[in-house]
Amino acid sequence: IKKKGIKFVTRPSSGAHNIQGSIPLSLVVTHLLKYARTRKEEKKILNEGKIMINGKIRNYLLFSLGLMDAISVPSLHENYRLFYDQKGKFLLLPLTDNEKDIRIVQIKNKTIITQGKIQLNNSDGSNLVLDKADYHTGDSLVLSFQDGKIKEHLPLKKDSRIYILGGKKIGIIGTLEDIKENNIIVKTTQGNFETAKTYAYVIGQMNITEEK
Repeated sequence: IKKKGIKFVTRPSSGAHNIQGSIPLSLVVTHLLKYARTRKEEKKILNEGKIMINGKIRNYLLFSLGLMDAISVPSLHENYRLFYDQKGKFLLLPLTDNEKDIRIVQIKNKTIITQGKIQLNNSDGSNLVLDKADYHTGDSLVLSFQDGKIKEHLPLKKDSRIYILGGKKIGIIGTLEDIKENNIIVKTTQGNFETAKTYAYVIGQMNITEEK
């Protein structure tokens, strides 16, 4: 099975991320973190509870991870977030202390449920039920690992800082210059380009840099 240029010998389990957009925890430990070389070493590390995913200890080898998931190794004081590089391969980028306890999710859709409340369905599989309706599909939310509450709302609008998660410009960071129905114009230091609106992921002031 090939995913983003990596040949998988281990298939991730079903979870918050679809199979095409996910990587199993075992490959994160061996190929990205490079903490283990054998299955025995992988199991030892995970069974000792050394790896946290989005603020929770995970020890299942096939646990599914995807874009924007946070990986922490408290014993080594190391924290990373999962991205795609400009070739579409998974990439770990280090997190600052201010970012290790938050996750950024994208609103995939919203529905009205009982008593007029709004349910937001997010990119990581989570759901939020709110009284407010001033959130839109495509916006991003900064959520706390501790209580799951919204710390910041990042709307998809002109001048937003965005990360491109698909297409020929995957992995590029830029500023949303204009929205044209289903397409957007993105401004970067290398010039402007047009791409599908669905590829835009608002990241706000997240401390990440493009691959060189």
